[in-house]
Amino acid sequence: MTSTTLAPRWHEMPPGAVVRELGNSASIDRSDWRLERPVRDQEKCIRCRLCWIYCPDGAVLELDKPYINRNGRRYEVTYEFDYRLCKGCGICAEECTVKAITMVPEAL
Repeated sequence: MTSTTLAPRWHEMPPGAVVRELGNSASIDRSDWRLERPVRDQEKCIRCRLCWIYCPDGAVLELDKPYINRNGRRYEVTYEFDYRLCKGCGICAEECTVKAITMVPEAL
């Protein structure tokens, strides 16, 4: 019995799911996956780091950038998002205990 399909044989198939270079995930722009983006309210943020800890993509940046809120409380760090790395999964908003992060629709 002979096969009439034109499917490629195993050695003719292109490789898949192979990481060809180390550290390449930081250079891949994942922003086009996103339907919603996280937005932080700096006034509500208590700098607990939960968003930074739970982000699976390293899209939450901890910056040495002081911030003084309206009540005069000074924080030595500020958290911002690297939207190039953010896929919009919403884990940061879900884990935020003070609801300082909200997910908003991605602008078209």
